[in-house]
Amino acid sequence: MSTNRTCFIVDGFNLYHSLVNLCDFFGTNRKRPVKWLDLKKLCNSQISLAGRQSGLPGRAALQAIYYFSASPTHRSQDHVNRHTLYIECLKSTGVVVQLGRFKKKDVYCRKCKREFVAHEEKESDVAIAGKLFELCYSNECETIVMITGDTDLVPAVKLCKQLFPSKRIIIGFPFQRKNKELANIAHGSFVLSPQLIMGNQLPDPCIISAGIEFDMPVGW
Repeated sequence: MSTNRTCFIVDGFNLYHSLVNLCDFFGTNRKRPVKWLDLKKLCNSQISLAGRQSGLPGRAALQAIYYFSASPTHRSQDHVNRHTLYIECLKSTGVVVQLGRFKKKDVYCRKCKREFVAHEEKESDVAIAGKLFELCYSNECETIVMITGDTDLVPAVKLCKQLFPSKRIIIGFPFQRKNKELANIAHGSFVLSPQLIMGNQLPDPCIISAGIEFDMPVGW
């Protein structure tokens, strides 16, 4: 039997905030890192799970991982540095990274009757939808796993299912991000368990090349 080539598309923004929730959930009882996540190890671990627990068809083999995020330039330099460090570590494992941007947005609060400036991530949703279509059209894989809980991607999933009926689209929900809308339209779904997340962390320090190594940020 032929191998089922499997690509992962990771919604970095959605995943990161789920990891923040996971840290809060465990609080001071957390014994292992959470945010220092090794996506390549995580994806391979999910593939190796048997049957329904994996959410994936048999003979799945990791083809590529595409990670979408944005540098938090609206926050402190420390936040930017940690994000850049993590991105470099992901790249060293073979993850393909695509960065969007944050854009200022004027928001009016009806409760306090004031207007303030917020920041929202731009481009990532469109980029993720575009990558989903590209993978289907280019026949790079038979199965696409989308690590996200963002229902804004529902139209893209529906369209790709309609145009490319031979492709399987699986949703991998981050911690506390599961929803029926995405689960119902996908060919299958699973939830990234806390155990799987904490069991697939980058080494500390992470060696990205000869003589260059990065330490995990404190609190991750």
